[in-house]
Amino acid sequence: MSKYLISFPSAAMVVPEGEWEAVTRDSHAVIQEAKAAGVYVFAGGINDAEPTLLVSADGSTTIGGYPEAPALNGGFAVLELPSRDAAIKWAARLAQACRCDQELRVFGFDPES
Repeated sequence: MSKYLISFPSAAMVVPEGEWEAVTRDSHAVIQEAKAAGVYVFAGGINDAEPTLLVSADGSTTIGGYPEAPALNGGFAVLELPSRDAAIKWAARLAQACRCDQELRVFGFDPES
């Protein structure tokens, strides 16, 4: 089984006024289904109220991330699934619930994890 990251940037989530309650309900329902199916690892959203910190090996910090990297924001879910096809099906369910396309990535196996 592999772990898959299913995510979207904040800008992708364009929800018409009055539909936020339904989006919240629908996306939480998919997460509850993932938990019930035993494939849920973690889910959430990036807290934009806290600034990104770039932390050096000596412990010093700089506000902001890597300048050449796009901003990491939005929502994500990590699910442990038996195949890429299964991951695509879960990503499609989240896309429908969130009303926006989802990016799908697989984590490389790390024997220390």
